[in-house]
Amino acid sequence: MSDQVPAVGTELRTARLALQRPTAADIDAILAIHSDPAACLHNPSDAIGCRVEAEELYGRWDAQWERCGYGYWAVRRVGSDTLLGFCGIKPMELNGTEILNLFYRLAPSAWGQGFAAEAATAVAAWATRNVPQLPLIARVRPANTASRRVALRAGLARAEHLDGPGIDGHDLIFAANLPG
Repeated sequence: MSDQVPAVGTELRTARLALQRPTAADIDAILAIHSDPAACLHNPSDAIGCRVEAEELYGRWDAQWERCGYGYWAVRRVGSDTLLGFCGIKPMELNGTEILNLFYRLAPSAWGQGFAAEAATAVAAWATRNVPQLPLIARVRPANTASRRVALRAGLARAEHLDGPGIDGHDLIFAANLPG
């Protein structure tokens, strides 16, 4: 895909969060979050079961940063080393159109505090500024009401005409910056 943009810093900040490019030191957190059945309840194909799979996932994320200048950020509270989860964007295609997929997955211990919406809003704003040529979408399972709220709070709107089958079931699509 032709979405190469220069990295404009690898850290994003909000009032409560620091979002940083993941490092190899985050592999244990990748494993912990992506092997948690609750965290992957709505996207079971994202579940991993061992450190080797976490290393491979980190490797794909890191390669995307190298290739595109952006990717998934590790989400931490400002001033804390505790990793809450991950939020970012990945180039992909939806119905033959190049898009950015907005991803957010936080540890269940971080749920219910607005962290996912805060991180997703920061990432969506970054994408709008730095990759404005690509629409931003979030794919949400119908039963995942919390994820729907995050997408809406991040500034995306329902795009029912794009709904369709996904890897783990039917996808509801939320979008921003769709072509006219």
